[in-house]
Amino acid sequence: MDQIGRLMGLRYKSHPWHGIDVGPDSPDIVMSFIEMVPTDTVKYEIDKDSGYLRIDRPQKFSNVIPALYGFIPQTYCAKNVAKLSQDALKRPDIIGDCDPLDICILTEKTISHGNIIVRARPLGGFRMIDGNEADDKIIAVLNNDAVYAQYNEISELPEMVVERLRHYFLTYKDMPGGGKRNAEITHTYGSKEAKIVIGEAVKDYNNKFQNLETIYGQG
Repeated sequence: MDQIGRLMGLRYKSHPWHGIDVGPDSPDIVMSFIEMVPTDTVKYEIDKDSGYLRIDRPQKFSNVIPALYGFIPQTYCAKNVAKLSQDALKRPDIIGDCDPLDICILTEKTISHGNIIVRARPLGGFRMIDGNEADDKIIAVLNNDAVYAQYNEISELPEMVVERLRHYFLTYKDMPGGGKRNAEITHTYGSKEAKIVIGEAVKDYNNKFQNLETIYGQG
């Protein structure tokens, strides 16, 4: 960070989506912003304009996220991310969901609140389609975690861990008395494909927000 950037950081909070770098080791290790932790009973989501967390909705009954959950800064799911699902599923109607790329991070530590940044190592992901929108979920482990650091691929994780994550993502938007969502996880992919998804999401971000550095005087 240059001198102006450091001075700005002393006075202003960086926007979690735009002001935090994905990290120099991406996509092998990515910086991640955590919105939710397993003890949360409501769903928190970043407010894209202000950068603050807001309450999106109560969780359905006891359905809580079984890991840290958030997004990878300076990523965006649009044309490039959508094309990966289009090609894999032979569905040209799929579009991006126009959100930062979601990430779910496993750790043996109890982390009591979100609104933090962590470094995570991707193991794979879920190709999730919500209606006709690509809504990939990257599955990762906290970098250097005492227990989960031994895993390099999502296929190495205990089956129950993966199934809990799958169940959460297929049900977390359901509301009591509401209709069933048209969402599916078409398949689970490994670390190689997860890193491709991350790379394409970075490209989508750069295409969408290519003038941000110029606007903030860093170009």
